[in-house]
Amino acid sequence: MITPELLRSLALFASLDDAALQAVALEAADVRLNAGEYLVQEGDSVAFFVLLEGQLDVSKEVGGVLQTLDTYGPGDSFGELPLLLGTSATVNLRAAGAVRVLQLDGPDFLALLAHSEALAATVMANMTRRVRNLQRVTLGAPVVPTLLVGSADDLRCFRLREFLSRNQVAFRWLDPESPVMACDLPPLEAGPLPAVILPGGEVLRQPDVQEVARRVGLQVEPHLPEYDVVIVGGGPAGLAAAVYGASEGLCTLLLDKEAPGGQAGTSSRIENYLGFPTGLSGAELSARALRQARRFGAEVVITREVTALEPGETGHTVVLDGGDRVQAQNVVLAMGVEWRKLPLPDAGRFVGRGLWYGAARTEAPGTRGKDVYLIGGGNSAGQAAMFFSNYAARVSILIRADRIEQGMSQYLVAQLRVRPNVRICEHCEVTALRGDAHLQGLTVHHRDTGEDEQVETDSLFVLIGADARTDWLGRTVLRDERGYVCSGLDLAPQNAWPLERDPFLLETSVPGVFVVGDVRRGSIKRVASGVGEGSMSIALIHQYLALEPGGRNA
Repeated sequence: MITPELLRSLALFASLDDAALQAVALEAADVRLNAGEYLVQEGDSVAFFVLLEGQLDVSKEVGGVLQTLDTYGPGDSFGELPLLLGTSATVNLRAAGAVRVLQLDGPDFLALLAHSEALAATVMANMTRRVRNLQRVTLGAPVVPTLLVGSADDLRCFRLREFLSRNQVAFRWLDPESPVMACDLPPLEAGPLPAVILPGGEVLRQPDVQEVARRVGLQVEPHLPEYDVVIVGGGPAGLAAAVYGASEGLCTLLLDKEAPGGQAGTSSRIENYLGFPTGLSGAELSARALRQARRFGAEVVITREVTALEPGETGHTVVLDGGDRVQAQNVVLAMGVEWRKLPLPDAGRFVGRGLWYGAARTEAPGTRGKDVYLIGGGNSAGQAAMFFSNYAARVSILIRADRIEQGMSQYLVAQLRVRPNVRICEHCEVTALRGDAHLQGLTVHHRDTGEDEQVETDSLFVLIGADARTDWLGRTVLRDERGYVCSGLDLAPQNAWPLERDPFLLETSVPGVFVVGDVRRGSIKRVASGVGEGSMSIALIHQYLALEPGGRNA
């Protein structure tokens, strides 16, 4: 228990009178940690702390590498920097042994500062020292650990850019054909491109994403032969299932063929997600969820595609590309959906060469000062338009509908209408693409006037909805005619449920296999609903395990 006598022994509180000490003692929490436990991690909400006993290691991830900043000892105080700046934690604080910490919440800390000028001066001096430490480590670390060298028109280079970006691997792309970028090229022997130059100087020539993933430290193989839960797909629903599964003690594996985040991970801005009043990007949301899942012990394996699901009486087998197999007591299908392709004959040859599906953030710098076109009338298109308008001279949104409000949230429409370099073109559709090696122009058909307009552009982003890609499931689980996986109440009319008990709400036609998120038939295509279903699936799995004779809760 924190007492006035204990506080009086600390130099930080030497200037406080008895009444103030009594007030602090009443408000403070007495936090105790064992060796290895985190007091806070980057991104957490913070409080003001005074270390009473033991030591805390201070670290921060810089350029993808965890850097040690400092070690705090008894009497050190911290937490004032994010509290005064109104941010989340900027560092990790981990107990080096048994630790005891005094914790004051933000409002109590600010009231304390107002009470004592001497204490405020000490806290500010500590903050200045901490900023210097952060500056020293951040500036001293390698600015770009990994380099990618390749042409803007090289599809393999585009895929590597997308892969590194979506997996939050710090890298810099250098195009040898760009006069600006070429100036920064390191000495490189002649050879095929693209090339990836690792931090140690090793050069990978035309690597595939799995090789790059392995070399930059991402997990590409499951560590165990059997798991309580295997989650197929790493979008918001899959990540939520991983967080809740691992946090509730289930041995959890998440598999994704590309990168965690799914379609939502490419969203440039999500402004109506609960708890983030100023919005956040899909990449930021994915990174936070991924860090959370790993923190609870979930394995996250990327660049591995699931090719088959083999149901069994006491568990299921998940077959990966290359023939690897993992056993799972329960499976959560969370594959999400993939961007619908533009139904034009030449679309395929322009992908990555002026035409992109989704809001490819890595291409944003390349749109600087240009006329950019987007096709789509949903929130994803609106968010992408807001994002690219920060770079492009003009962004034109092309939609078939007569009113953009029919498919887009009102807050987003309002933002677009006041953005001076954004043009909303209703009653429009693209009917032809032009160009040789790279996209050079479009034919835009105006449905209301019947006129065709020829426009010059080398940047077209397509966000026209999405489709389920579930062919690999075959007849293993019941799907509808569009490939969406049926669950719960969908099963009875189809006589697709094999047991006497009713299926759980998110359970597929195979007992113990659940489906969540956009790939579920009848789902609401929102990030929040996907997160809700992912977390709900773990609760249903616990109920399933309690019923099954071989289950852990039987």
